[in-house]
This record gives sequence, structure tokens and C-alpha cells, in this order.
Amino acid sequence: MQEFSKIQELYLKLSIIVPIYNHWHLVPNLISHLKLQTLKKDDYELLLIDNASEKVPDTLSLPEFAKLLHCKTPGSYAARNAGIEKALGKILVFTDADCRPHPDWLTQGLRCLQEVNTTKVIIAGAIQIIPANDHANIYELYDMTLGMPQERYVLRGYGITANLFVPRAVVDKVGLFDQKRFSGGDADYCRRAGQLGIAIRYCAKALVTHPARNSWHALANKVRRVKGGQLTAGTNSRKMLFAVRAFLPPIHAWRHTLVEKRLASRQRVAICMLQTKLWLVEMHEVIRLMCGRPPMR
Repeated sequence: MQEFSKIQELYLKLSIIVPIYNHWHLVPNLISHLKLQTLKKDDYELLLIDNASEKVPDTLSLPEFAKLLHCKTPGSYAARNAGIEKALGKILVFTDADCRPHPDWLTQGLRCLQEVNTTKVIIAGAIQIIPANDHANIYELYDMTLGMPQERYVLRGYGITANLFVPRAVVDKVGLFDQKRFSGGDADYCRRAGQLGIAIRYCAKALVTHPARNSWHALANKVRRVKGGQLTAGTNSRKMLFAVRAFLPPIHAWRHTLVEKRLASRQRVAICMLQTKLWLVEMHEVIRLMCGRPPMR
């Protein structure tokens, strides 16, 4: 553990980087959860990057460990890049305004870094999707079943920025996010890191919760954003792959849903039907983008 003890001496702070686009009403709850962290407050900072919101609250009150930054370039990855450039931490921690970190989130993330004993790694923390109450509707059940399977993402070689720990040494080697993307910039970043020999590890104990999407509008918009991120950036061959894949039936999602033991039979069928409707949205979005329309932010 000698290498990590040297790392700890350098890691005087973690920088938590959160892009904000209009969702300032979520920030007080995020801050209240960060105040409960078991890690000493002197060891981390919170950077809130306003991404050209229509309005930032005039009465915004931030704790001492938080800073407000501004990024006029549209897109959450552009905002995250702005945060990276101002961050003081040797570990950059990414999450979103609507996430709720557990009290030992930062401590467990650091512990996972200690266990791998290197800075040449990205840690992807767990994301638990939770409904608004005990009576989840079909949209919430869908999101809880298929929404953010971080552990499965890691098996595919990436993690998402709802819960990601990235040592500064990784950023120095890989560079910044692709700010042209409105979606999928995290997967692209992790894959670029992988090509440079940087591993990604899943950390189940570094946990944040995320509210389940509870409407058709929310789920359909996510599908459109994801497809926009896939088809408007990256190599032409990869964009073609994503375009073709959009027209293939979502067999993996159906299969995963049908074997989900926490669901009743009728819920499995309903989620598969909902997935089919979202597949139609996905195909329509591909056609729209191929006709030259702009991606959804």
C-alpha cells in the first residue's frame, strides 16, 4: 500500500463537479446530503457549474465548501470540463444535481481507490434508482429495472457521470470530455481511457440514489438525448453502428426484464411493451437526426 499512502498525501481535496442547467431547485437537497458526508469537509470542495440556465436564484446560499462557476457553452460535458479546469482536487468526483449521495459516499470511493492501489483507474460508484413512494408507476418500474445499471456498464468498459471518481492523473493523460456531446460523453471518456491502459472498477459501496423517471415524457426524452449523443459525435463507423443498432429489436432489454424476479408477471409484460414503444421513439430520433435536425439537449 506504499503507493497509495503517497497518493493520500497529495490528495488534499476531492472536487465534486456538478453541472446545472435550470435545475437549481434540486441543489439545496444535494448540498444537504453532502453536508452529511463522513469525510472531513476540509478534504473536499463542491463546484456547481451553471450551464447558461434561464435563471439562477438570486437568494442562492452556498456553504463554505461550495463554489459557483459559469459555462456558456451548452452541454453538460462542456460544463464538466469547466469544472475540471478550476478544480483543486487530486480526485475529481462527478455526480448530478438530482442524485443523493449516501453519507459515506466519498469515504467509500476513496477506499475503493485504496484497494486498487493505483491512480491509473476510474471508479464507478453504485446508482440506486428509487421511486417517489411505495406505489411506483410503470414508468418508475421501467427506470428501476433498466435505467442506470452502472455495474453492467462497467462490464462494458465504462461508467456514467452520475457517480464517477476520476483521479487527476487520469485527466492529465486522457484529457477532457468531448464537449460536442450532449449525451454519452462519459462512455466515450472511459473508452478513451481504456485505450490508454486505464482500468475501470465498480464500487458498490460508493452509493448515490437517483429518483426514478416517472412519466413517458421523461423516458422518451432520455432516449432522444442518448441517441443524439451517439449519432452526433465519434467516428463515422461508430455512428453508423449506433444507427443500425437502433433498428434492431431491444432483445437484451426484454430478456433482462423477463427474468427480473422483483417484478410481477404483469409488470414484466408492461415494461416490455413500454420498451417497445421507446424503441419506436429511438428509430424516429435516428431518422430525425439523419435528416440534419439538431440533437436534443
